[in-house]
Amino acid sequence: MKVAIIGAGSLGQSIAKGLLKNKVVKSLYLTKRNTSSIKSFEDSKEVLLTSDNAEAVKNADILIFAVQPRHFESILENVKPFLTKNHVLISVITGFSIAKIEAIVGKDQFIIRSMPNTAASVGQSMTCISANEKGKEKIELAKTIFNSLGQTMEIPEEQLQAATVICASGIAFWMRLIRATTQGAIQLGFEAHEAHVLAMQTCFGAASLLKESGNHPEAEIDRVTTPGGCTIEGLNEMEHQGLSSSLIKGINKSFDKINQIKK
Repeated sequence: MKVAIIGAGSLGQSIAKGLLKNKVVKSLYLTKRNTSSIKSFEDSKEVLLTSDNAEAVKNADILIFAVQPRHFESILENVKPFLTKNHVLISVITGFSIAKIEAIVGKDQFIIRSMPNTAASVGQSMTCISANEKGKEKIELAKTIFNSLGQTMEIPEEQLQAATVICASGIAFWMRLIRATTQGAIQLGFEAHEAHVLAMQTCFGAASLLKESGNHPEAEIDRVTTPGGCTIEGLNEMEHQGLSSSLIKGINKSFDKINQIKK
C-alpha cells in the first residue's frame, strides 16, 4: 500500500507507528507544516516527510486525513486538483460529515470516515468505520488497514459522534481511572512506580478477561466478590460516591460537546 497521512499530529503519528509496526505499507508519506517534530520517522525506510500535501497525494493511493476540523475544507480544496478516481480518502476528523467531503471532492470518490484512537500506535485501537456509497467498495480495504492497528467495527455514520466519545475520548477516561487507582495504591503504601504497574496491569487483565471469556462485567465481578468481603465493601462505597453515575454523565457531556463542534 502507498499511504499518505495528511496531518501527522498526535493521532496521525499513532496511526503511522501502527502501520509501520505491522509492515502494511510500501511507502508512507507524512505531512506537517513543520516536519522537524516528526524527524524520528526518518529512521524508517518506508517513510517520506514533507510539508507539501500535493506531493503526498500525487505519490499515494490511500489518503488518511488527520488534520484539525477547521483546516480540513481548505486542505481538500488544495489537493482536489491532484485527486484521481483511484484515490481512497479516509478521514479521521471529528464532526466533518461525508456529505461535506462529497460537496468538495464529489460523490464519485471513495470516501470513508473512521475514528481510531491513539492506541493505534501499539496495535490496540478500537476503530469505527463508515463510508459513502462509492466508498463501500473499499470498506474491506479500510478494515484491513485499521485491523492492523487493533479492531474495527462498521457502523452507520450517524453513530460516529458517539463512537468518538466512547473510543477516542474513552482513552482519556480510562487513563484517568488508572491514575486514580494508582493514587489509591500510593495511599496504601506502594511506591509510585509500583502503584502504576499494579493499576495498569490489573486494568489490562480485566479487559483481557472480558475479551477472552465473552462474559458480562457483572459475571466477572461476581467471581471476586464474597459475602461480607472487602471487594463488595469497596464497590458499594464507590457507587455511593457516584462512580458509575459520574462516568455516564461525563460520557454524555462529551457527546453534547462533540455535537456542538459538529454544528
